[in-house]
Amino acid sequence: MKKIAYIGCLGLIGIITTEFGIIGILPQVATYYRISINKAGILLSAFALVIALTGPFMTLLASGINRKKIMLAGMSIFLLTGIVSALAPPFWLLVVMRMLPAFLQPVFISSAIAAAVRHGDKKQEHQLMGIVLGGIAIAMVTTVPYATYLASVYTWRTSFIVQAIVSALALISIFSALPSMPVAEKKSYGTQLKILTRPDFLLSSAMNFLMIAAWFSTYSYFADYLGKVKQMSPQTISYMMLLFGVTGILANWLAGRMLGKSIPLTAAAFLLGTIFIPAALYYAGNNSFATMIVIAIWGFLYAPCFLNAAAYMISAAPDAMEFANTLAISFGNLGVSAGTIVGGWVIANYGIAQAPWTGMAFGVASLLMIALRSKLEAGAKKQVENHSFRHI
Repeated sequence: MKKIAYIGCLGLIGIITTEFGIIGILPQVATYYRISINKAGILLSAFALVIALTGPFMTLLASGINRKKIMLAGMSIFLLTGIVSALAPPFWLLVVMRMLPAFLQPVFISSAIAAAVRHGDKKQEHQLMGIVLGGIAIAMVTTVPYATYLASVYTWRTSFIVQAIVSALALISIFSALPSMPVAEKKSYGTQLKILTRPDFLLSSAMNFLMIAAWFSTYSYFADYLGKVKQMSPQTISYMMLLFGVTGILANWLAGRMLGKSIPLTAAAFLLGTIFIPAALYYAGNNSFATMIVIAIWGFLYAPCFLNAAAYMISAAPDAMEFANTLAISFGNLGVSAGTIVGGWVIANYGIAQAPWTGMAFGVASLLMIALRSKLEAGAKKQVENHSFRHI
């Protein structure tokens, strides 16, 4: 049922507006609180770190609860966060308010994906996942750049007002249009935790972590990088975020179809961007047109990273899809946190211009994980074939 997938997509727009809307206003927040840009990056890394550390446990605990109730609870906290943050509280309280919704974020996403997939056609599984996770790309092209633009015209607090409005709309939609979804059969914790003993799943988790870290070591400082290295104004940066998101929508749609043919090749193809983009940004120099082209390609290659990561990890544990998807979210957010922290450290010690090269290092390591898993699976397949041949 695509209706459930589209409602999940709307909820994800609210979530992503909250999680990544901070990226476009990070320089303004740093100026307001009189702190360095890498310290302001805590607002992003702390959010991601909470998800990484608590996501799997929260999902296990909530695995027997009605999915509609979980989604309503999660979106209510996102709404509260937006309202309080818009009041410009002390920095420590702003960090706390950023961390609170992170506890239920992975539960919300895994519940939305599981509900969409289980109420739909098996053949459309990746497309339904793509619709839900398409909320990431849609937020990148609508609410995130719009919030950044309004912040450049008025104040950074306006961005949080936009986040609150989007969360309120999502909350109303879930309450009024989503059917009650009690969990018919709760899987045992042991059955779900068993996937952590599988080498192919562990390699998939490492690939996810490294891939997201590769993208976010630079993307977390997108506004600061374009402002200081490419000499763009805040309003121009908001337009660049819009361009980044527009190409991402097309990429998400394309990746959803490509995953149905080959999950490893799709993940690897988009991952190559972590190697291409740093070099392209360097050679674009201060040429505005060339930089725009690179940003468009950057958005295209970045956008499906969460979809690719989820599909890649679930393919290694189809029997525990919901838990595997939550781990994908957790490892991905651990990557967001690690990428933001490492990128911030590089910026503090070597300058903002060097940040993209950090992503290249993470990207190469991630591609290596794909190669190792493919080799492992090929070896296992050969063993099965040899065993079958001996019994003929």
